[in-house]
Amino acid sequence: MGLTRERLHRDLDAVAAHHPAVATALERCGYPEPRLHPAGYHTMLRTIIGQQVSVASAASTWARLEQTLGKDFAPADLLARDFDELRACGLSRQKQGYVRSLCELVDTNVVDFVDLPSDDEAAIAELTKIKGIGRWSAEIYLLFAEGRPDIWPAGDLAVQQACGKLCGLAERPSEAETRSLAQPWRPRRGAMAIFTWHVYGNPAL
Repeated sequence: MGLTRERLHRDLDAVAAHHPAVATALERCGYPEPRLHPAGYHTMLRTIIGQQVSVASAASTWARLEQTLGKDFAPADLLARDFDELRACGLSRQKQGYVRSLCELVDTNVVDFVDLPSDDEAAIAELTKIKGIGRWSAEIYLLFAEGRPDIWPAGDLAVQQACGKLCGLAERPSEAETRSLAQPWRPRRGAMAIFTWHVYGNPAL
């Protein structure tokens, strides 16, 4: 589902109406484009595959997985393959541990991407049961794939930097400070997170 363009504009306008610095940044930088990903375990699997590798490398690995397992492959399809078969697709030993953890938890219904808890913190706790998935990856999934409106990935360095810029700070705030600074933007921190990535490094601000 994701935060649509209409929802992004509406939420950012609502924040800007009460926060002049956000209104100024919005006027100078314009609205960000939405970041939309399909919900489901495939998106999380692609997140794992993309960790610490280039976009091109991740795309190549995914293409080889689809060639080997078929498009829209089920978790059981991946679990049925041995180490060498998955290595030939481009998955290292560590990545195989992570993707197997994901597929095992989905296959046994321990993690259900169709029915994650509606409470954000409970959903993050559910997703971080997956080996290799930390809070940031869980937050990114909930923001981009489910479009949860108040997700705030305060551990992201670009979010920290842009948040500090919006709040007039001379230095990048810490994760805890970034979380605190965003409290006035609730319950629209998801749109503001996407806006911070848009603002980060923007010469107009």
